[in-house]
Amino acid sequence: MKQSKFSLADVLTLLAALAYGFVCFLGTNFYTLGDSTQSIVLAVIIAGLLGITALGAKLLKRTSRNFKTRFVWEMILLVLFTGLTAFFSYSPFPHYFVVSEQKTEIQNKLTASITQAENMFAAYEDYAENREKLYESELYSVVAGKNINPSNFAAFGFVNNGVPDNKQIDNKMFTIHADLFPTNYEEMKKVGSTWLTEARNIVESWKPIGIVNVVNEVEKNSNDWLSKLTGLSSMREKGEQTEDFAYELSFDDVKKHFTTLGKPSPLSIGLAGGAFLLMLLSYLISKRSTKTTIGTTKDKGEFDVDF
Repeated sequence: MKQSKFSLADVLTLLAALAYGFVCFLGTNFYTLGDSTQSIVLAVIIAGLLGITALGAKLLKRTSRNFKTRFVWEMILLVLFTGLTAFFSYSPFPHYFVVSEQKTEIQNKLTASITQAENMFAAYEDYAENREKLYESELYSVVAGKNINPSNFAAFGFVNNGVPDNKQIDNKMFTIHADLFPTNYEEMKKVGSTWLTEARNIVESWKPIGIVNVVNEVEKNSNDWLSKLTGLSSMREKGEQTEDFAYELSFDDVKKHFTTLGKPSPLSIGLAGGAFLLMLLSYLISKRSTKTTIGTTKDKGEFDVDF
């Protein structure tokens, strides 16, 4: 009975090669800290090499002519396929599992970084609220002593032009609030909160691709937000003496968990072995032509490899 040119086993071979390549992509993406182009190119090369050598050996096994020459090439492809699988199963295939085994530690460190960034906005609002209260108290104190210390009254920007002192205080409080909370503050806070919420979800659910972006951006974004908040706090009202917003950010070195290569784990070795067998399945179940005795058992039990 004539065999199908493209069997279910061939499909399994290709799918196994693609799955193997995808795991290599994840491992390389971890190692390169998100270099998607390099990771995709390497994964495609790996999947292509393994798929081509496995299916190539299968096609040579089913040949109906030039048996001896094609048997030699068949063995070459099998050796090449086995060698490539062993090589890639040492790296980059296992790197995804090496990093994933450190998942809990990585999650704890990233969650701590996200939490301190989330708390930064609340800390700034507390700072601004306390500063406004202190400034308002100073204004009332200056107004109360304007006849005793008129120079201080003028230093805070008060004027005797008929505008009630309380009205001037209200205007000054409006100004300091506008300086500390400009129109773009809420937008910045909203963008930051949205990003941090998404980052937390990615970390907690351990999304292999997204988590690299969190690793790369959480420190940068946090420092950017802190810089903007510090810039807002640097505004001074007339007569006001205060300090800029201060908030301590500290980040554990998470990147080292992604860029440090480790040894293949039993899980990665087992999965690589399973992928090896699946990719070789099409070859293993293919039958040789009845026209040759190469690679088959003769009546006498001999294995003919006489070229």
